[in-house]
Amino acid sequence: MPLTIEDRLAITDLISLHGHYADTGELDRMTELFTEDVVYDVTAVGGGLIEGRAALKQAGLDLGDRNPLAHHVTNVVVTAGDGDTARAVSKAIAVLADHSCASATYEDTVVRDGGRWLISHRTIRPRRKPLTP
Repeated sequence: MPLTIEDRLAITDLISLHGHYADTGELDRMTELFTEDVVYDVTAVGGGLIEGRAALKQAGLDLGDRNPLAHHVTNVVVTAGDGDTARAVSKAIAVLADHSCASATYEDTVVRDGGRWLISHRTIRPRRKPLTP
């Protein structure tokens, strides 16, 4: 079954809301965004695998002042999976506490659960150097 426009909008909003909730400290609202057994892969930025919503919340709390000041998401591209699963890739820009910026790619697997879309797996891939042809 192909994704509807409503599905695509819901998935894009889902990905965007992560930054809003993280930046305002509304970590309890992550239950609206991630499956209970989410796998959040921050291996490429030195954080390993975070498994489960409780661990994801704790990781945010543990970062404390090292959390970014702001998360910005752009260039969201959603592709269909098997009807209740989809993939999304997006670009992330983080404004860090020292006011520098960092860029990364979010690679998400999203699943339909009880009529809503949730992120079941996210991999963060930082962009550390420009493309050199």
